Amino acid sequence: MTARRSDNNSDSSALGYNYRRHLSERFIEAVLFLTAFVSVAITLAIVVMLVTESLSFFKHVSLWEFLTDTQWTPLFDNAHYGILPLVSGTVVSSAVALLVAIPMGTITAIYLSEFAPFTVREMAKPFLELLGGVPTVVYGYFALLFVTPLLQKIFPELPGFSLLSAGLVMGIMIIPYVSSMAEDAMRAVPMHLREGSYAMGATRFQTAVRVVMPGAFSGIAAAYILGISRAVGETMVVAIAAGMQPNLTWNPMEPAATITAYIVQVSLGDLPHGSIGYQTIFAAGLTLLLITLVFNIIGHLLRKRFREVY
Repeated sequence: MTARRSDNNSDSSALGYNYRRHLSERFIEAVLFLTAFVSVAITLAIVVMLVTESLSFFKHVSLWEFLTDTQWTPLFDNAHYGILPLVSGTVVSSAVALLVAIPMGTITAIYLSEFAPFTVREMAKPFLELLGGVPTVVYGYFALLFVTPLLQKIFPELPGFSLLSAGLVMGIMIIPYVSSMAEDAMRAVPMHLREGSYAMGATRFQTAVRVVMPGAFSGIAAAYILGISRAVGETMVVAIAAGMQPNLTWNPMEPAATITAYIVQVSLGDLPHGSIGYQTIFAAGLTLLLITLVFNIIGHLLRKRFREVY
């Protein structure tokens, strides 16, 4: 009787433990689902808000004028609503930034992944992350007060505001994003691929360039796409150092406004809600969202096409 009673108690305890474990797992699943749902819902709400306000804007301005007009003066009496000057400023500043961030970020990732000793890598990673955590407004004033006067000594004709200065500092700011993701992708490449390359007589540099980088191409491409998206969406650096005057130019040594800088400019003003001038920020924001979406789709296709599963 005593043994049977003990067995019944142990069965009851096991059932109670399994029931509590099941409830805790269901609770965790619910919290994770709620978190994912909130993220998707916020994204959809942003898209709906941009599209709704942009449709109100396009009731007064034709889409053709918006895409083809070479002037952007929505806040003046003789208003023009051509997005091309803002797009050109965004593209030029982003291109300058990527010319700095992609080579330096890739070289840094190769060094940290393949050449750096363990202690150096453990010290360098926090410094890179610290560089990525500096407020962008600090980078903006660094570009305006330090980089621009330095560039003016090399190019005396360079104005006080320029896309070149803003782009160079943006590139420095983006290096941690590119190098960190690319380094993680390279370190994920199995060691036996490196050992096989060494066994064939390849040097460490040849192994890094011809074996590790092709094996981590999908992750490196994702790092580049993240860097592009970060450059396109940067606000304070270009708002402070590049000027806020829309200018259709492809010359990085000229001042110009980007899409984000224009949104900051209008947001700081006193335009009434519902006016065409106020609605231009939503049309510009929708354009920026579509540009970023295109780059993310390209990155997804690259990862899907070249992803290596080890």
